[in-house]
Amino acid sequence: MRNSTRSKVDPFIVMDVMEAARRAEEGGRRIIHMEVGQPGTGAPKGAVDALTRSLQQDSLGYTVALGLPELRQRIARLYGEWYNVDLSPDRVVVTPGSSGGFLLAFTSLFDTGDRVGIGAPGYPSYRQILSALDLVPVDIQTAPENRLQPVPADFANLDLAGLMVASPANPTGTMLDHKAMGALIDATQAQNAAFISDEIYHGIEYEAKAVTALELTDECYVINSFSKYFSMTGWRVGWMVVPEDHVRVIERIAQNMFICAPHASQVAALAAMECEEELQGNLDVYKTNRALMLEGLPKAGFTKIAPPDGAFYIYADVTDLTNDSRAFAAEILEKAGVAVTPGLDFDAVRGAGTLRFSYARATEDIEEGLVRLAAFMAARD
Repeated sequence: MRNSTRSKVDPFIVMDVMEAARRAEEGGRRIIHMEVGQPGTGAPKGAVDALTRSLQQDSLGYTVALGLPELRQRIARLYGEWYNVDLSPDRVVVTPGSSGGFLLAFTSLFDTGDRVGIGAPGYPSYRQILSALDLVPVDIQTAPENRLQPVPADFANLDLAGLMVASPANPTGTMLDHKAMGALIDATQAQNAAFISDEIYHGIEYEAKAVTALELTDECYVINSFSKYFSMTGWRVGWMVVPEDHVRVIERIAQNMFICAPHASQVAALAAMECEEELQGNLDVYKTNRALMLEGLPKAGFTKIAPPDGAFYIYADVTDLTNDSRAFAAEILEKAGVAVTPGLDFDAVRGAGTLRFSYARATEDIEEGLVRLAAFMAARD
């Protein structure tokens, strides 16, 4: 059978790395996982307990397309607790993970052929989802002096219909402060372009609180998820906040694309939002791991790294070590038993000279991984 041209999207390289690591483990090796952007912990205990109770009492059929009203209300309250933003729950839409949010946002905001700016390095699925929707992803090559985040001058003449930003960012962990976020919002609005803020790593910050676009404007789309801070990756539940006059547009699309986010996951997500002590315990682990990585990677020889303000990644420039990050990552996996992600996933232009290291796993794994990386690099000299 024939395939559509829109189906010709690139593979997500980190998934190929995960598969190579799985095969190595199947062969009896112990692999240290620094490739996957996934917490080493599962859903909070309170979330699992709440779902167990619900399974005994409820058939867990369809919910309305916008999500459980109680969950929407609780998400809105989170914005008051975290950012002092008074948010109406009517503007909150529960989605099948942040990926569902991206599909809804791009479908709602853009027409075939529209050009949408995304920072490079950046999350690769932005580019592939846009392409699959017959939209045109426009990579914005960000500069180290701008913390690998876009600035208005980067897209002043690019004729964009929209701009997608992420703070904290994947793969760099860098964040936008109020001034930087505000400048991007003003610049997109001046071009009559849509502004979309990916805030999936909010809650995982170290020195300063991440800024939500909703602190600065209501004329934006904000996308978030229970995957990272709430440690619920496989549950596939997230949310988006949209302007009031866009809610019905999103609702109609969601009804037809998804019917609803998984009911069971919504029940668990609602309970997870009350598990602050356990979630902060996870954050303490990331803080410890981050400190270990910031000390251990330069000692091993990975000296050019982006400043990780949030998330759980270190993005390293390895142009002094290789011009083929994919082959280099394969060599590290084979010889050191450490899985890392080639930068080609995140930046088609410069990614051959970068690697991403995730420190989301247990501290013992991070310690062991750093020992292995140091030994690998010493043997390579």
